[in-house]
Amino acid sequence: MGHRRPEVLEDGSLVVHHFNTAGRIVSYDFSMLPVGEAMQRSLAAVFATFCTPHAWASHSTGRTAWRYVRRFAAFLASLERPPADLEGVTAGVWNAWVVSRPATEAGRLDVVHVARLLRRDVRLQSGAAAEALARRSHRPPTSAGSYTPAEFDRVARTARRTFRTALLRIAGNARHLERWQQDEFPQGGDDWLLGEALDCLARTGDVPRYTREGSTARGVVHRYVRVLGGQGGDRTWQRLFLSRHEATALGVLLLAEFGWNMSVISALETPRALPDAGEDGRPTYRIVLEKRRRAAGRHFETRNVTDDGAGSKGRLITQALEATRFARAAVQEMAPGNNLLLVWRTSVAVRALADTDREPPVGPFCFGTETKAALAWARWEGLDGSPFQRGRRTVNALHRREPGQNSQATHDATYVLTDPQVAAGAVPVIAAGAEEAAERARRSVLVAEMRDEAEAGDLETATADCRDPAASPYPAAGGGCAASFLMCLGCTNARVHPGHHPRLAHLHQALGNLHTALDPAVWQGDWAETFARLDDLKSKVGTGTWTLALARVTDTDREIIAHLLTGELDT
Repeated sequence: MGHRRPEVLEDGSLVVHHFNTAGRIVSYDFSMLPVGEAMQRSLAAVFATFCTPHAWASHSTGRTAWRYVRRFAAFLASLERPPADLEGVTAGVWNAWVVSRPATEAGRLDVVHVARLLRRDVRLQSGAAAEALARRSHRPPTSAGSYTPAEFDRVARTARRTFRTALLRIAGNARHLERWQQDEFPQGGDDWLLGEALDCLARTGDVPRYTREGSTARGVVHRYVRVLGGQGGDRTWQRLFLSRHEATALGVLLLAEFGWNMSVISALETPRALPDAGEDGRPTYRIVLEKRRRAAGRHFETRNVTDDGAGSKGRLITQALEATRFARAAVQEMAPGNNLLLVWRTSVAVRALADTDREPPVGPFCFGTETKAALAWARWEGLDGSPFQRGRRTVNALHRREPGQNSQATHDATYVLTDPQVAAGAVPVIAAGAEEAAERARRSVLVAEMRDEAEAGDLETATADCRDPAASPYPAAGGGCAASFLMCLGCTNARVHPGHHPRLAHLHQALGNLHTALDPAVWQGDWAETFARLDDLKSKVGTGTWTLALARVTDTDREIIAHLLTGELDT
């Protein structure tokens, strides 16, 4: 009989079991925390509410949360009077915890994640403590912003060089194998022996070997050593398989092209070419993406990518398929059903991985990439730190400028608003927008001079008096003013006196009625500025004066305004 699968938190136990999406288990013993048993049980209970694939899909999330809990428990234990249970976590205790954390992103995460856990306890869902737990924590400025164009180009070029070298090596040996399979080489010759070794490597994952008597070491069969050029990995299995270093470079290229993070790249299934390649014969691949999301389990989406030639995203997929085809075939023989794209080989079989979220190794074959491999790759290539976090920020915030397997809120908060380059690039945009808004505001206020009475020598227009048409800021080709009468109120040559008020008040009222009947874009483009100037005039003369002016509107005023609104009286 099989073993019973344990509950997340057994009755009376202080051990919490976390199940990830693959069904694998990591356990956490809360009796190890330096607090009293009642507090241990309460912390275990709230922690257990998250330990399912629908809440924390990966074990990495659980391990990170466990570190937060341990730090919080150590803080409680350091207090002069540690609370016995969670009801003792008052607003004052919580505020002391917040103040104790460093003013860094790590410190902020301590606060945010412990608060998320504690809010699961009913005793902390109301009152002053609940309000303290709900208080927002602001992100500090980040020092790990996106790459500059030169930095990102260097990372991509380095990865491309590493991967291309591996791709050419595998392609060259694949051609030799195909020629051997087609009997193009004389049997027994060097080319034939190399082809036979490659055939064994493709079928079994290794070249022909023997076990030395009295030893567990396995050497390459002697007759193949010379044609292979030696017994090292670079002379044997690397002829058809990627190394960890080369697989990491491929992962960096997938990041640079698509903006995917390590978990998405590691879980990426082998893309399939659609049946119809189109008239040009270029394949289109359907890519299924998996993105683990907090409190939402697993999220899947599909994309179609076409190989449009050198430099296209689809061409990278074609090359990734070519570089991994022998490794994927070998894995299928050893563990049918595995369909992951990014497969690489090690020198020896790997028994297990410490990272239980990753696909377990199959013999000497491993899958995907991870932080240690990325750091090692960067160090070897003379780069500064893992390229995945900064690279993903660069692609999504600066290149694509849209979320990649994230919500818009997460994209904005994590990738956009905290990035120094995004902020620097926004300065001229914001300045231009502010200038445009200021200019629009200047155009929308009354510019015409207000007078108590008409000035001798001024020329009467449909909406105001003009003191000098020849000095118009909008001169006509034959002299005079080319502007519409509706623009008079925005001209420094115009003068408005009480004799104009009835006609202008009627125009204001007519435009208000027109606003409700027009498309917003049409209104904004044709009438909004005139209406705003009339609003400004109304505020200057006062509501009472404006109301009296409406009572003095004449038939001539109505006729002139009707012609203005229909365009029959324009200039």
